Amino acid sequence: MTAIGQAAPPFTLQASDNQTISLSQFHGKNVVLYFYPKDMTPGCTTEACDFRDFHPKFSELDTVVLGISPDTVKSHDKFIAKHELPFTLLADPDHEVAEAYGVWVLKKMYGREYMGVERSTFVIDKEGNIAKVWPKVKVKGHVQEVLQFVEEELQK
Repeated sequence: MTAIGQAAPPFTLQASDNQTISLSQFHGKNVVLYFYPKDMTPGCTTEACDFRDFHPKFSELDTVVLGISPDTVKSHDKFIAKHELPFTLLADPDHEVAEAYGVWVLKKMYGREYMGVERSTFVIDKEGNIAKVWPKVKVKGHVQEVLQFVEEELQK
């Protein structure tokens, strides 16, 4: 997994609203980059809605929220519309960015093994370096913890 203090791996991905987004376009802003397994699933919906509910506070702190999953842009557009998400979701169908960040891992469910996204969050500072990593995220209370880190550590 990408380590604190390292330069964040660069990427360019297709986004909702038919945009192409590159990490480099946010240089000079803090970025919360969260990886999640799948649109419209219970945990992912809760996490996205928590980021939605705290989005105004992140914006006040000059912080951009970006979500990445292997889902298609079409799936992201439906997810955004259904839950009124005010931030960008990026499609990583070949999981290249997930691999670059070390979150494409072997998972087990019901005795079956498969490759998938490990729910993880990265905070990238204004210079483009990893400031904080949360691997294996548990959704409850996570967004508040991310917000607290941005408030206390990146606003100095």
